Amino acid sequence: MNLPKELKYSEEHEWVKIEDGKVRIGITDFAQSELGDIVFVELPEVGDDITADEPFGSVESVKTVSELYAPISGKVVEVNEDLDDSPEFVNESPYEKAWMIVIEPSDLSEADKLMSVDEYKKMITEE
Repeated sequence: MNLPKELKYSEEHEWVKIEDGKVRIGITDFAQSELGDIVFVELPEVGDDITADEPFGSVESVKTVSELYAPISGKVVEVNEDLDDSPEFVNESPYEKAWMIVIEPSDLSEADKLMSVDEYKKMITEE
């Protein structure tokens, strides 16, 4: 399972990459493997505000629909529109092609409550 060390992880299986004061968000390799083949991704619009621990979108697989939970609060400044036509990117490349949104965080210190790769690995092996 691919879990990049430089990312932070949420209990809801989202990953966070902090770059130049902005936050890129997607779902983990573990999450996509549990969901199965992703057939649809619903994301917010640029300009929308998202709130930590609240749903900001959903992914639909052949098995189920799962909500995406915001790991950090902020304003959406970029949305990965490639996922509209190619939701399978979530399965094929969860960290590169299938990032979901980029936000300007309202409080970057919220990232401090997220897990390191080692903490996330421990959580998913105990599930």
